[in-house]
Parts: sequence; C-alpha cells; structure tokens
Amino acid sequence: QLQLVESGGGLVQFGGSLRLSCAASGSDFSYNSIGWFRQAPEKEREGVSCITEGDYRKNYVDFVKGRFTISRDNANNIVYLQMNDLKPEDTGIYYCAAARFPSSYYCPFAREEYKYWGQGTQVTVSS
Repeated sequence: QLQLVESGGGLVQFGGSLRLSCAASGSDFSYNSIGWFRQAPEKEREGVSCITEGDYRKNYVDFVKGRFTISRDNANNIVYLQMNDLKPEDTGIYYCAAARFPSSYYCPFAREEYKYWGQGTQVTVSS
C-alpha cells in the first residue's frame, strides 16, 4: 500500500520553472514505477513523464521533452518533476501515480495501469 502526496505547484509566468514533488509513504516505494499525469480543464488526464524502479528508464511525452526532467530519490521516497520553460498549455492539475510492474524497464502512460494516485497539485502558467 502506498500513499502519495504531490506538492510544488503554483502560479508561474510564461517561461518560468517549477519543481513538483511526489512524496510516498508505505512499503516498497523503490520497486514502483512512478508516473506524472496532468489534467487541464475539461480535458482528460494525460501522461507527462514516468520513471521506472531503479531509475532504469525515463519516458517523456513529446510536448515536454527537453523541458521537463523526472528523477527519484528512493532513500527519501520522493519523485521529482522539474519543469522548465513553462507554457500556458502546461496549466492543469498534476498527479503522480505508482504501480509495480513485472519488468524493471516498464513505465507506461496509460493511467489505468497505475494503482496508487495522489490528490494532485495545481500548476498555472500565465501568459
């Protein structure tokens, strides 16, 4: 069982940066892949980035490549999402999610594959 809590959201200007944190409590965090998702108003929740257990692989969707960086600190049960060069279209509620997968190299963007979810943190980018 894992509990996830996101933090670090806020209001930022176009081109600014934020670092989101996903803090986990519970067991076996290091064996979980972690995904970051976002949901803009009146849109479906979509995957943004994910990281496998052991930091073996990191995936990014095309529209954040080169701007966002995911990392994890297993000693402290935290996953970060560093977001640079933010754009108004990055506005939304950002969620982290966790799940264990048979492969250590697998982290999907399909939200139905994740078992645990946080409550989200709001990111607003002004133009």
